[in-house]
Amino acid sequence: MSLRFASLGSGSKGNATVIQWSGGTLLVDCGFSAKEAVSRLQRLGIDAADLTAILVTHEHGDHIKGVAPLARRFNLPVHMTAGTYHSTTFKNKMGELPDLHLIEGYQSFRFENLQVYPVAVPHDAREPCQFIFQLHELRLGILTDLGCVSHHVETQFNDCDGLLVEANHDAMMLASGVYPPSLKQRVGGPWGHLNNSQTALFLDAVDLPRLQHLVIAHISQKNNTLELVQQALAEIVDQVKSVTWACQEQGFEWLELQP
Repeated sequence: MSLRFASLGSGSKGNATVIQWSGGTLLVDCGFSAKEAVSRLQRLGIDAADLTAILVTHEHGDHIKGVAPLARRFNLPVHMTAGTYHSTTFKNKMGELPDLHLIEGYQSFRFENLQVYPVAVPHDAREPCQFIFQLHELRLGILTDLGCVSHHVETQFNDCDGLLVEANHDAMMLASGVYPPSLKQRVGGPWGHLNNSQTALFLDAVDLPRLQHLVIAHISQKNNTLELVQQALAEIVDQVKSVTWACQEQGFEWLELQP
């Protein structure tokens, strides 16, 4: 039984990842308007009304913009941590949800035969999480929006068959870029986003030969370039069967994991 994943777009202007298996289709985050999300889902051959649920990692706008409108329009269940739901950003701006499921204490939950493991990450949100999806022996990890790799994160994401991980910024580009000092400190700090070197160090510690697909995502358009990411990860990607570089406009097409 296979497990596949794709992206509607990845970057500071909007993020959304689609997970699909024989039992259903999940949308992880929706940082696009509902109209745009519907259009991008159709590009992947998916009708938004057929989504099983939406999972939310945290309350930042590039991850939640379309969550509530899409959920209300198609009466979709939404899963998120209590902290995310009760954050000022979400509760005050997003409104009510038709079918809310709160993730308490990062406890795992299931959609038929797909097990979902929420993983706590260091990020400047109220109760952020990332996710690992397990279908029988297949494991898919989605890991963006964290300022450093904790021992817990490294342990949880070590043995994946598919892995989407951010390489958000180049440290030198961020330091010399146009962001104000406070934003530079936030993005580059331990509760911000991973830079290229941090991502390389993290990947050096995981089981690379096991990976069927590695996706590098959430690449900043202002503080990074594809060339710099590829340089930083050159030695890593040579050890992986398939490497995909996600982009803001196109995301990436379906990647399939096989038993």
